[in-house]
Amino acid sequence: MPTQYVTCPNCHTQNLNPGGRCSNCGTMLPISPMPMQPVYAGKLPGADKKLPAGICGILLGMFGVHKFILGYQQEGIIMLSVSLVTWIITGITCGLGAPLMMIPMVIGVVEGIMYLTKSDEEFVHTYINNKKPWF
Repeated sequence: MPTQYVTCPNCHTQNLNPGGRCSNCGTMLPISPMPMQPVYAGKLPGADKKLPAGICGILLGMFGVHKFILGYQQEGIIMLSVSLVTWIITGITCGLGAPLMMIPMVIGVVEGIMYLTKSDEEFVHTYINNKKPWF
């Protein structure tokens, strides 16, 4: 029979005492136990994409490179297309459309910073397992 645990609703620590208090933060625990999830000794699978995706999001985000690194091809193509359209508009309007180029740049920088500021567990849970493509 697998080991039973209760996840703390506050700090997400796995505890072995259902109905008691969290060993980490002291929050009251729910009564229903669940099977113990594996704890990885090394890096979580997918956590190795965090640094490259974050840096590329900041430096090359307007072209959607960070989306391609995470395996979001459709979203990467959207970002690349929007960037190309803004470049074309800027050229046609002799530079008057240049502020439009800031939109994909800001999206890339914001997403890159979000990737880098998350813990490995949060990053893997949000962007690798749950496939959250935007912000």
